[in-house]
Amino acid sequence: MGWRRDDFVTSDTRERIDRDAAVHFLDDSYRAARIPRDLVERSINHSLPFGIYHAGPNGAERQVGFARVTSDCATFAYVGDVFVAPEFRGQGLATWLLETIVAHQDLQGLRNWILLTRDAHALYEKAGFAVSERPTAIMERRSGVSYGAAAVAALEKRNSLDQNR
Repeated sequence: MGWRRDDFVTSDTRERIDRDAAVHFLDDSYRAARIPRDLVERSINHSLPFGIYHAGPNGAERQVGFARVTSDCATFAYVGDVFVAPEFRGQGLATWLLETIVAHQDLQGLRNWILLTRDAHALYEKAGFAVSERPTAIMERRSGVSYGAAAVAALEKRNSLDQNR
């Protein structure tokens, strides 16, 4: 599916995602610094990804935004990895991207949507998200490991085990 606004289009076409752009942004973010490319690839392959694309003056298209949704498409959705390239921020593109996500035909009627944010509460509130009224009902299991050397070693070990199956 695709949605158009001025010189921009959003799309949920997985094959259209610029994997290099997604890796670059996530690698530079506070939440996924040093994330291995293989993890980004798997996250895109096993979720519903969305891209924002800009048609430049010469007609060349560039991905300038990204988000992905992990969902069972029946009851639950997690929105993650939302970004807009710095030079395109302040134009309402992230808000528009979230609007296209919550309007997506496969994500209608869900009972629960969640996301994690450190500093973008105002953005997500525009799309209907709110701070949980039941924070004690939310539990998490975290490894505590960053995407540094330990994560890369664990990923390499997993890949090695997968190849030997």
